[in-house]
Amino acid sequence: MRGKTQEPTTEDPEVDGVDSASEESDAPAAADPAGTPADKKRIGDRAGLLMAGAVLTACGGLVLYGVLEPGKSDGTPERRTPTAAVTYEVTGQGTADIAYQARSEAGQAVAVEAAELPWRKTVDVPLGKEPIVSIVLGENGGQARCALAIRGKHVQSATATGTFGRATCSGTLPGPDPTEG
Repeated sequence: MRGKTQEPTTEDPEVDGVDSASEESDAPAAADPAGTPADKKRIGDRAGLLMAGAVLTACGGLVLYGVLEPGKSDGTPERRTPTAAVTYEVTGQGTADIAYQARSEAGQAVAVEAAELPWRKTVDVPLGKEPIVSIVLGENGGQARCALAIRGKHVQSATATGTFGRATCSGTLPGPDPTEG
């Protein structure tokens, strides 16, 4: 036992020398604050946070600009076609097929089949389109009268009589009122 405890081995001094050397090399590295990897990581983290903050601020500014920009938001009204109020009226007894121009820029007519008389409808018609109402009586015939008024003023009337009698009323729209938007 005595030989084992007192005899130095060749491995013991080298291990001791490595340990003491590593302890000595760590001490100067801790004294140099800019040279340690932990400090470099902290500087990189701060730079990343500053960059992220700048990007978020820029995004927030763009969002606010889009929300608050006057004149180009959803609050602006769409371009509207000026219209005039047109009243169509069909008087008589029984039923009639009626076709009339309503607010349709394509100029398509609205058809009402077998409408009970008397019948009356007020619609907006785009300026530049001709307001028109047509009536056709059924096979039972009879008599019906169509009338057309633009902005409350009577423009035209016509009478249909007999089996499948027909009549049409039309008018010309005036220019837009200065008070209309």
